[in-house]
Amino acid sequence: MADDSSQAGNWRAAIRELAAFARPSASDGERRAADSIAARGYWWPIGLVNGFAAAVGLLALGRRRRTQTRALAIAIAGTGAAALWDDLGHGRRWLRRAVLPHRPTWNVVAETGDPAGEHTVMLMAHHDAAHTGLIFHPILPRIPLKLTPRLHAAAGRSAPLMYAVWLGPVMVCLGSIFGRRRMVGAGAALAAGATVAMADIGLRGSVPGANDNLSAVGVLIALAAALRDRPLEGVRVLLVSTGSEESFAEGMQAFGRRHFPELDPDRTEMICLECVGGPTLIIVEGEGMLRMRDYPIAVREALAEAADGAGIPIGRGLRTTAATDAIIALRAGYRVATLASVDETKLPMNYHWPTDTADALHWTTIEQAIAVCDEFLRTRTASDAQA
Repeated sequence: MADDSSQAGNWRAAIRELAAFARPSASDGERRAADSIAARGYWWPIGLVNGFAAAVGLLALGRRRRTQTRALAIAIAGTGAAALWDDLGHGRRWLRRAVLPHRPTWNVVAETGDPAGEHTVMLMAHHDAAHTGLIFHPILPRIPLKLTPRLHAAAGRSAPLMYAVWLGPVMVCLGSIFGRRRMVGAGAALAAGATVAMADIGLRGSVPGANDNLSAVGVLIALAAALRDRPLEGVRVLLVSTGSEESFAEGMQAFGRRHFPELDPDRTEMICLECVGGPTLIIVEGEGMLRMRDYPIAVREALAEAADGAGIPIGRGLRTTAATDAIIALRAGYRVATLASVDETKLPMNYHWPTDTADALHWTTIEQAIAVCDEFLRTRTASDAQA
């Protein structure tokens, strides 16, 4: 796509415009972003659970009323560990829905393609931006790159950092059950560290979020223009930009509650676009914060074939222990895959850091993502998609 085309100018201008103002989850900025395209943060449930686990762990280490304090630690830390497993696994979110305040979030849904098409392809991005925090400092993922370059080169997934916020309550609970004071102490210390880290994120502002994830919003805008200029026959297309993705895909969960009953999993495919403004375009093989779930192989291979058809080099073999909106569709039984990009750390460029600006984007990679998605859509006839 030529840089001086009106289509390119529109999506590039949209990325720069949206990156210029704050868009934390469930905020007026997020709504403003949604309006210009057509909750609460995750740190609270994680921080609160770990804070309570650390507190009851310290109580259980005391010498007074051991039976009562151990029982309290087992109940609170065990409940917290179960709640985090559900929350980090993008389940029912029963704890946050029961005890935390609610705020509105805004999704943008556009329909194009052939409205009479029997098959539906949905492409999704998100327009909210993450809060930063010291745990996202860009020097941290470069440590294994420098110290253990061979292991880093062979790694097929990112480090499972979210285990650090789950294991604290688990250790406090198990240590209290079996009377292991050292385990309780270690769990309380781990939970206290997680609480501090989550508080740090909650107290900081949101980042510009150009790569994560306005680069993907730009792809949706470009595809809308392409499908307007060259209409697609035989396939219905949904272009969806969600809010509150950075609050663990709450916007996508809301979309699912409203629209999944209308979308037959046997006739629907989904492509998640995530952080496509880095140096190297990739197809993510699977995701999961605590439990890894691979995307259906057929969709991954179809996306790879589309990249080949468009003449775009594509990276393979990486799985992420972060979370995308795709996990909601995957858990609901849809055929879904994620198109993303990484830098030399095998992570999204400038991830959750203030340097995630429009000026830092690799615009050529975004153009490649547009070309891959356009090729994917134009090869998804109803008969092909059902095969």
